[in-house]
Amino acid sequence: MESTFPADRLRSASSSTAVAMLAAFVLVLSGCQSGGSTGSAGDTSTKDDGTTLTMWTRSPTATFSQTLIDAYNSGHRNKVKLTVIPADSYQQKVGTAAGAKQLPDLLATDVVSAPNYASKGVFLDVTARVDALPFKGTLAPAHMKTATHAGKVYGVPHDIDLSAVFYNKTLFTKAGLDPEKPPTTLDELYADVKKIDALGGDTNGYFFGGACPGCMLFTTWPMIWASGATVLNDAGTASTITNDPAAKVYAMYRRMVAEGLVPASAKNEGGPTWTQLFQDGKIGIQPMGATSLQGMKEGPDLQIGVAPIPGLTGGSSSFVGGDVLGVSANSTHAAQAWDFIAWTLSDAAQVDVVAKNHNITVRSDLAENEYAKRDPRLATFNKLAGQGQTPISVNFGKTFNDPNGPWTAAVIEAVYGSAEVSAVLQKHNGAITTSLASD
Repeated sequence: MESTFPADRLRSASSSTAVAMLAAFVLVLSGCQSGGSTGSAGDTSTKDDGTTLTMWTRSPTATFSQTLIDAYNSGHRNKVKLTVIPADSYQQKVGTAAGAKQLPDLLATDVVSAPNYASKGVFLDVTARVDALPFKGTLAPAHMKTATHAGKVYGVPHDIDLSAVFYNKTLFTKAGLDPEKPPTTLDELYADVKKIDALGGDTNGYFFGGACPGCMLFTTWPMIWASGATVLNDAGTASTITNDPAAKVYAMYRRMVAEGLVPASAKNEGGPTWTQLFQDGKIGIQPMGATSLQGMKEGPDLQIGVAPIPGLTGGSSSFVGGDVLGVSANSTHAAQAWDFIAWTLSDAAQVDVVAKNHNITVRSDLAENEYAKRDPRLATFNKLAGQGQTPISVNFGKTFNDPNGPWTAAVIEAVYGSAEVSAVLQKHNGAITTSLASD
């Protein structure tokens, strides 16, 4: 969720400004055609005729998208030109462009925003095109579900990012821990963190993005799920965070902060650099997104192990996020745009570009590819992709990703406040539910 979520930054804008921006976004989208454009719904053609296509993506997905684009551009007459937009202003940018009918040809969005975009006419109906794909049934089901509205498909999986425990095997060894035995319970995680932190110097046991609401839900909700509890109802219209496992998870975070096992900088980390200390070999354990592996360089100070995120007494889970890619409703180059999208889903792109760069394929039939067989970490990711969860709610973005939203206030107070954690979650639960259920 780098995930889909980890790059959401804490903005200095006032709450009223954020509300105004959100209101503008909702009004703009409401003016779009409900359910998406159907003008080219039955067209399944593709064209590679030298057209220059425009594409937008969020900053967390920039490296992934550009890698695919470079490979496509090198072998096709069409050329895709990417514009990267900061994650925390992406919804506002898309909303404004949708209202002005100035969207790019290709639009990628985090998977949790896809239901909103699909229902508000931001994307072109590509049902017929998807139906023509011989591997349609192998496409990541969570992504396909979020990009489907009223029985019509408006997007396909672009990338799969899921949360997992990353740990530094070098620091495990230095701390006397077995580098081949990552923690399988939260008690074990805490104990390992404490041993690594005891190494001293500029080494810390744990890190998280305390001012990044997306980072926090992406990495802590799996702990709650693995403990047998929930965070949302099935309809995505009510918060269920007031449960004992959730309180214990955030109490553990508060304890690690109080004991100095986490750098002080975590409190103000809004997302853009939340993996940097781990990459520098200074952090022992940090849950983060699977796509982070692509950009990390290993060496003597950093040997990366990955493992499922554990629950309080065992079990494991993952937040399966990532991005959906679609043709915008106002593109005049649908056939050319679909040529690119279809290629990104091909064997060549999924294996020789996506998997080769340590990422998860969006097709289950390609999960056991040559690169996954070479790197057991990819095998772990592929397994988690089938076991994790993807919460779906039309109002997910404004409720959970907005730095001024109700979830942000809840998780910051739960980790850094002084009141009992269970009371904090109860205090904020109503506001979260109200946001989720709003029109």
